[in-house]
Amino acid sequence: MKCRLPGDLCLPAFSYTDPVKIREKLEKEPNEKAGIGRDMPGKERDMGTIRVTGKGSMKLHPDMTRITMELGGQLPEYAETLRMSAKDTEELKDVLSGYGFERTDLKTLDFSVDPDYESYKEKGVYRQKLVGYRYRHLLKVEFDSDRERLGKLLYALAHCSLQPEIRISYTVRDPEAVKNALIGKAVLDAKEKAAALTEAAGIGLKGIQSIDYSWREVSIECFPMQRNVLMADTVMENRSAYDLDLEPDDVEAADTVTVVWEIG
Repeated sequence: MKCRLPGDLCLPAFSYTDPVKIREKLEKEPNEKAGIGRDMPGKERDMGTIRVTGKGSMKLHPDMTRITMELGGQLPEYAETLRMSAKDTEELKDVLSGYGFERTDLKTLDFSVDPDYESYKEKGVYRQKLVGYRYRHLLKVEFDSDRERLGKLLYALAHCSLQPEIRISYTVRDPEAVKNALIGKAVLDAKEKAAALTEAAGIGLKGIQSIDYSWREVSIECFPMQRNVLMADTVMENRSAYDLDLEPDDVEAADTVTVVWEIG
């Protein structure tokens, strides 16, 4: 409906509502757009929160020895290179079996076979040609720390025909238990920090709203020796073991957890 005014000016029709009734209606009905939820059944009210990150840390004395070995070789054909890698791995298992290891105790960490190229110059231009395939096999064995056994094993590895690259490290027998303990310590640390903050601010600490833990690899390992420090020609021929006096340092490990609490 429109009203006609002089000069053919048209205005929309309107109706009058008592402003008191408008105010009463707004007080009774929720305004969802404004996020007002005090009269909205099933809706959470806006609440204050505090977000705290806790850290758990531990020092542990290693009780396991890990020997990491790298084998490698190159042959013209891909199939020949694979056969070489299998033969070398079996030979390494033969060496280890003489020192109390089962053949299944040798574990693969990484394995690859890649083309091997050689550069040459032809008519002033450098080119590449395929000369074969090179394999790389990274393996490990672990055992309860024993200096005498370690010395004999290292000597045998350094003097076998394979002469693998060797790296010694120390770790713990049950790393998963350590990781779980770190998480627990991190949560307790977050709780203590949150309690201290809210007490200082004069507000209450209520229930936990969320716990955020982003998984990451926690290293529980120390490396007292670099690769290939032990070579076959560094030891007298009348000896059958390295006389090693290695005492690994404590391993430090840490992890974090973030906790959100309601406050009020």
